[in-house]
Amino acid sequence: HSAEDIKPLSLTNSPALSVRYGITLEKQTCSLWEKIWAFQARPDDLLIASYPKAGTTWTQEIVDLIQNDGDVEKSRRSPIQQRQPFLECTLFSPRIDQADAMPSPRTLKTHLPVQLVPPSFWEKNCKVIYVARNAKDNMVSYYHFQRMNKRLPDPGSWDEYFEVFLAGKVIWGSWFEHVKNWWRKKDSHPILYIFYEDMLKDPKREIRKVIEFLGKNLKEEVLDKIVYHTSFDVMKNNPMTNYTHDKHLNYKLSPFMRKGIMGDWKNQFTEAQNKKFNEDYEKHMADTSLTFCMEP
Repeated sequence: HSAEDIKPLSLTNSPALSVRYGITLEKQTCSLWEKIWAFQARPDDLLIASYPKAGTTWTQEIVDLIQNDGDVEKSRRSPIQQRQPFLECTLFSPRIDQADAMPSPRTLKTHLPVQLVPPSFWEKNCKVIYVARNAKDNMVSYYHFQRMNKRLPDPGSWDEYFEVFLAGKVIWGSWFEHVKNWWRKKDSHPILYIFYEDMLKDPKREIRKVIEFLGKNLKEEVLDKIVYHTSFDVMKNNPMTNYTHDKHLNYKLSPFMRKGIMGDWKNQFTEAQNKKFNEDYEKHMADTSLTFCMEP
């Protein structure tokens, strides 16, 4: 297929989606855009940001356990999406209203590209944790998520999705621009930029970075407990993190937490796709110091 053939299937043609400032977003998000943009951050807010399917839920649970000094029962008080509202999500009721009503200190989640983040987060100098995942695995994970998420348009075949993803026509926009622009922002703002691959390789070291960034001081045994409770197998079986309560997700097609590994793209990419991807990747990433590990 050429990208031209695939245009009619582009996710942007879906009635559920809309384009705002060149970024594909859910229509409901766009309908509330003025309210989202005007959101009032507070100085002690923490924002967890990422491209979709880059390790967001994992990072959220790590943060929640750190904030609760490793108290697992406290972290199981409610599903993660209630503990840390997803800023631009409009499912059931606007999460932004939930965030407004929350007492401080709040932890919030977003998948917005940096240029669409409400300006009050920068004005109030809020801390941000950004988690990034290598593009190939991120694409595969996003594809399977979109297949099982009934709220989102059908992504079509893998070959179709591959082209749409490379063109940046997926929801929340281009992976390349997302990771690069957030990377640039950390030069002027308190952003801890972490990598999914580093979290897999050495979770203890990465969790320690988060603890330091949040200004906490936790004993070694608490750190070990957090490492254990945020391991893939434990989180996959934790109803407060695995989204089994979400009726919009079709678990017959794919679990919300699928594999949690690195290099799974090799099971999905054809040789030709890998070659094309690598060529595109080099062009897109030529203007950044940001590097990713794609091989386990």
